[in-house]
Amino acid sequence: ISTWGESHGGGVGVTLDGCPPRVSLTREEVQIDLDRRRPGQSRITTPRNEADAVEILSGVTLDGITTGTPIAMLVRNKDQRSSDYLDNDMNVAYRPSHADATYDAKYGVRAIAGGGRSSARETIGRVAAGAVARKILKQFNGIEVLGYVSKVQDIGCDVDDDTFTMEDVDANIVRCPDQEAAEKMLGRIDEIRKAGNSIGGVVTCVARNVPAGWGSPVFDKLEADLAKACMSIPAAKGFESGDGFEGTLLSGKDHNDEFYIDPVTGATRTKTNRSGGIQGGISNGESIVIHVAFKPTSTIAQKQLTVTRDGQEVELRGKGRHDPCVLPRAVPMVEAMVALTLVDALMLQQAQCEIFPNEAEQDSKPNPMGVTAKREGGPKQHLVGEGPISQRVDEE
Repeated sequence: ISTWGESHGGGVGVTLDGCPPRVSLTREEVQIDLDRRRPGQSRITTPRNEADAVEILSGVTLDGITTGTPIAMLVRNKDQRSSDYLDNDMNVAYRPSHADATYDAKYGVRAIAGGGRSSARETIGRVAAGAVARKILKQFNGIEVLGYVSKVQDIGCDVDDDTFTMEDVDANIVRCPDQEAAEKMLGRIDEIRKAGNSIGGVVTCVARNVPAGWGSPVFDKLEADLAKACMSIPAAKGFESGDGFEGTLLSGKDHNDEFYIDPVTGATRTKTNRSGGIQGGISNGESIVIHVAFKPTSTIAQKQLTVTRDGQEVELRGKGRHDPCVLPRAVPMVEAMVALTLVDALMLQQAQCEIFPNEAEQDSKPNPMGVTAKREGGPKQHLVGEGPISQRVDEE
């Protein structure tokens, strides 16, 4: 994808290249995800009033079928207030921890109004493209990509990653499917918002029904591609796959996901999922689970020390309309980047490993692996008296 446009320009959008042809796609399907991302949806998001109505300009026929050519989608900006940036100190002073200063250092010029390309409004294109990716994944293998707010500052939650639904997530304005935790999170966000401050936390994203075999074993590991995609989202500051840093507190015996054979499908499965559905950089057929940490919003209404473009020390109080907490609107952003990455992985797998079908006898193939896999004829029958297999492994 290539996104384009700026926060206070005429509009923002995306060019999506490489989409398979003959996929059914409507404007309304894309709009569903954009509505979950748009501003002004609750008291804990920016009050900027934008409908974010998407226009599909190319790549889709009049009756809603992708043609295989680049898909261009546009959302026009309607509610810019550039004076919030241009008629005060924000015209010359850098917002602490914002991209103002680094954009200026890199390019020698920047779009002051709305933050230009550093605004979260840039993510409209990602979410629109992600809606297309979501449709492809669902059609290919019933794959679901669902995110939720799992932590606001130090307030966590208790969510079953195998069973929660989008309806559970969207049942409250925090987008946490644990209703009790969501109330505590909302109270904390409101407290911070009323003080003119901001707050961060964590978005967890789960991809269900991903087949085993996607990804690459060395430089393009699946979690590495997911990390790059998610860390490119504005305000993202950390990434974990599976148990992540918490896994460092366990021993190998406790952390390893032991294998077993599903008694119904005969497929190879894991008893736990501390790996987050990825082992050796390749999907293992279990749910992919990642966590993305988001920092507090940079622009706040409290006074902060900063400098001007010409090197003068000043005090700055942020103006304009900004999210006190980016997390609720970050959920569809993370979902979009995960979906786009998974479609790339799907297409790479098809191109490299599935051009020529594996026509070996069943007993010469690896046992099917994962939640959606099935062994032909069911579980393999074991011989009576077979005991544990002893292995000696010599690795560097």
